[in-house]
Amino acid sequence: MRIGELAAATGTSTKALRFYEDSGLLPPANRTGSGYRDYEDDAIDRLNFVRRGRAAGLTLKQIREVIDIRESGTAPCGHVQDLLNTRIADLDRQISDLRTLRDTVVHLRDGAANANPADCRAEDVCRYL
Repeated sequence: MRIGELAAATGTSTKALRFYEDSGLLPPANRTGSGYRDYEDDAIDRLNFVRRGRAAGLTLKQIREVIDIRESGTAPCGHVQDLLNTRIADLDRQISDLRTLRDTVVHLRDGAANANPADCRAEDVCRYL
């Protein structure tokens, strides 16, 4: 299938498809006699894999590592599990940081709720921030 057809079938831009091909995330397309890219049908599966990896928060480099392991003839399951464990730990840290930030913002909001504009000093833009 031509690059435009693959783009339409997967909701991916042609620019992204070229980038994925150049990066090794997508196997190089065959070329027609007139030089157009002609992708195999399994390119859709590969792009869906890339999309699922990105949805899980993996980087393109990490996704490429998984592809490389698979293409070497080895099942990448252990590597994927390690990547996902690392991703979960990162998410847990982000969630903790967001909870701390939320508590800070609630505290600031509660202080501002009882504000008396007459008590504000001109040199303070706002003492609640």
